[in-house]
Amino acid sequence: MNLIKLFEPRSGVLSVPYSPQEETKLLENPPRFTWMPALAEGGTYVLQLSSSPEFADRETTQFHPIPYNLFTPDAPLSPGTYYWRYALAQDSDGGERASSWSKVRSFAVESGLPETPLPARSVRYAHTGGAHPRLWLSPDGVAALRSRIAEDAAYCGWDTFYEGSVKPWLSRDLIPEPSPYPGNKRVAHLWRKMYIDCQEIFYAIRHLSVAGVILQDDVLLARAKQWLLHAALWDAEGTTSRDYNDEAAFRVAGALAWGYDWLYDEMTEEERRLVREALLARTRQVAFHVIERSKIHQVPFDSHAVRSLSSVLVPACIALLHEVPEAAVWLDYALDYFSCLYSPWGGEDGGWAEGPMYWTTGMAFVTDALNLIKSYSGIDLYKRPFFARTGDFPLYCSSPDTVRASFGDQSSLGEPPILKTGYNIRQFAGVTGNGLYQWFYEQTKHNDPDPDSKFYNYGWWDFRFDNLQYLHDYPAVEPILPENGVIEPVKWFRDIGWVAMHDRMDDPSEHLMLLTKSSGYGSISHSHGDQNAFLLHAYGEPLAIESGYYVAFGSTMHKHWRRQTRSTNSILIDGQGQYAGDNKALCKAASGVVEEVRSSADHGYSRCDATAAYKENVPYLKRFVREIYWFDQSYFVIVDYVDLERKGKIEWLMHTLYEMELSRASFLVRGKKADMDVRFVYCSSGHLGLTQHDEFTDVDPAEYEGQPKQWHLHAETPEAESHRLVTLLVPRKKGETNFVSSIMDDQGHGVHLYFTNETGITRMIEVAKGY
Repeated sequence: MNLIKLFEPRSGVLSVPYSPQEETKLLENPPRFTWMPALAEGGTYVLQLSSSPEFADRETTQFHPIPYNLFTPDAPLSPGTYYWRYALAQDSDGGERASSWSKVRSFAVESGLPETPLPARSVRYAHTGGAHPRLWLSPDGVAALRSRIAEDAAYCGWDTFYEGSVKPWLSRDLIPEPSPYPGNKRVAHLWRKMYIDCQEIFYAIRHLSVAGVILQDDVLLARAKQWLLHAALWDAEGTTSRDYNDEAAFRVAGALAWGYDWLYDEMTEEERRLVREALLARTRQVAFHVIERSKIHQVPFDSHAVRSLSSVLVPACIALLHEVPEAAVWLDYALDYFSCLYSPWGGEDGGWAEGPMYWTTGMAFVTDALNLIKSYSGIDLYKRPFFARTGDFPLYCSSPDTVRASFGDQSSLGEPPILKTGYNIRQFAGVTGNGLYQWFYEQTKHNDPDPDSKFYNYGWWDFRFDNLQYLHDYPAVEPILPENGVIEPVKWFRDIGWVAMHDRMDDPSEHLMLLTKSSGYGSISHSHGDQNAFLLHAYGEPLAIESGYYVAFGSTMHKHWRRQTRSTNSILIDGQGQYAGDNKALCKAASGVVEEVRSSADHGYSRCDATAAYKENVPYLKRFVREIYWFDQSYFVIVDYVDLERKGKIEWLMHTLYEMELSRASFLVRGKKADMDVRFVYCSSGHLGLTQHDEFTDVDPAEYEGQPKQWHLHAETPEAESHRLVTLLVPRKKGETNFVSSIMDDQGHGVHLYFTNETGITRMIEVAKGY
């Protein structure tokens, strides 16, 4: 056999890893296999899995063909030690090798892991039918829902859906195809109008089609078909193409998919051909970008490409399955990705490194997709550990009463978590039975009674249709209050490097929350240069905030303020922050790590290292470690260790909604519901200089004109090679006068700091000196 030598490149900072390996702790059974591609383009693989290091025939299973560098077996493994290797295959069908075998890697399977196999491609759709509809409901499901609605028009919220989400589209004029940008240069408000117009096309087609079929209403069906054929004539290479405006493209493709599926039996063959060809052209655009250009199976950190699997490939390919050969190929790719690499933004703990708003967007579409996959094919991806736990992320990191108290890009910045976040977490309440998630949903519903007036709701989802689907598909779950003793007081999301500390989440007037992060994702995608930063929300309002305003992705506010360290509650070194520019590799490398987290009845603690985040801009930084102590569920002490190869100045940053009252080594934040004393109790490099300002540096003033001011504190040290800075933060309810006293003892090799609260309880912290 004439075999070529297999190329096995090292995995880069943006690339998928070689996994599993000996040190890999498996989270589910069977394991997920990933490796670096062996060819620049194309390539089909054969993979061997064995309980024998010699790959003895009787103990070895061979899988082929595998079209990409990722694979999920179709059956769980018995507990034990296994070995695996892969090679290039000679062709796309056979199991003969075209290359030498890869390096042999081993892993161990423990008992009791969640069993989450993925059916083989050859049998995935064996039990699916060719009848329509198949998105959400089958023909039998339509008949059953029709019967229930005939008995009770309010069943599952049908009456509300019909009045608010169906009837308006009977009389609305058809929306014209969007015009190009002036000079074909993107303008934020026109970009937003374009995708909202396309979202309305989606609403009109989906809702009229679903209602018309279920009610067997000829008027609704005729109007639905009119909207569908109108959209099908839009130029797939024009203003709503994937490359021109991907948000618009996703919505038009989704609209065509739902219309084609639900109106299939209402159309002539010529009308079906028109819609099918339009849908196929748009789906092909997305599939080409995802698989051939973005290559998220190799470099998974493309937020929009990953989302397009859910919003386009799944509904479009299910609608086209058994009719268009490519549909099965693209749907297989999506299922392989969801089963193996999803989510690229988190892991076992359910975190989402891009932050809660992009968790909301991502989960909104992926849960839609998983529900469609499950209802049509029977494949249940909710069993994966990530999906079983991801509801914890908004619960702990974007609690329903908090404002400006979470990290990352947020179109709803300055408002509490939006209703769609609540709808998402209710979905996971239905999947898992977790009553805490149901409580979160009920809080957001109470807090946001008029969601449709906000662009980030109306342009993205329809709550009446969401409610109809959920109430039809999932059982009711009783809410559970997140009282102390029910939730974890200190929650560490190891997968993304976020740590949340909470007291009394169940009562907004008593709730105390601090959130900090030091993430291996760095500032990539919708993350910011905010490693070792913190946010603090207390007694009903934000005190140390996520600063700035939302304008649009790529605006000067976004690029020069929101993404940069100077907007965060972290530090600058000689005026320089962490890398948060346009180079994705440098953004991913500008990372941090949470080194330790602990919790007991009377305190919480985290230690985070953000040294790597500054290396591009401050190459002479040796170490930046931040410790946060939380004592007696009431006050916080932050200890910063900064070591440099040469002398430099440190600026300790904090941002608030209010002008602060500055003193020599302290400042006071006076809020509406709470105040906070902040004192610098120790600075090894000398006296601090405290200043504040209310400007957004390097931001176009037109982008925040008319917005309330925000205030930005800078506490600057003298120059030194080593800095030790200890900061005491004491939040308190408005009108309370309690304080925490502090004293210092530096007789030994360390500095001992003692803190005593109003009840006489004293806590001690030791800070190692800088020499």
